[in-house]
Amino acid sequence: MPGLQTFKREVLKRQRGVAAVEFALVLLILLLIIGGIFEFGRVFWFYNAMTKATRDGARVMSVTEALVINSQGVPGARNLVVAEANAANVSPALQAANVQVDCLNESFQVVGCMDGTAPANVRVGIANFTVTIGGWMPLLSTLGGTVSYTVPVAPQTTMRYMP
Repeated sequence: MPGLQTFKREVLKRQRGVAAVEFALVLLILLLIIGGIFEFGRVFWFYNAMTKATRDGARVMSVTEALVINSQGVPGARNLVVAEANAANVSPALQAANVQVDCLNESFQVVGCMDGTAPANVRVGIANFTVTIGGWMPLLSTLGGTVSYTVPVAPQTTMRYMP
């Protein structure tokens, strides 16, 4: 039957571009998912690197002699945290102003670090640090610009002071 073969040809002709359109739609969604995984993975990488840096800073503070805990321990811990976080390529670079070093009493209340006075606990944390995500995904913006979100990252570590 020539009519059936002609009908099949017509149907196949109309279906030629459908696979390419479907592939483009699926590819777009897949790229957005992969981009989200990449961006959030980067934030977790930064958080993990800064958590390790605060842990090392708190360890330095916990073994610093009480005689020099404020004059040498606090700047030493702060510099160590900044150096380790920036060695892990956190972006933007961590500044010393973002590192908070506290001496605590037995109730974990801030008492301030003073040379010659041994605290019960020490805490090293990162404050006022944000990571921007999504800036490279202009497809999410309705105006054609970029859409980005800032995610605060604020790890901290508390340790017992052991002179």
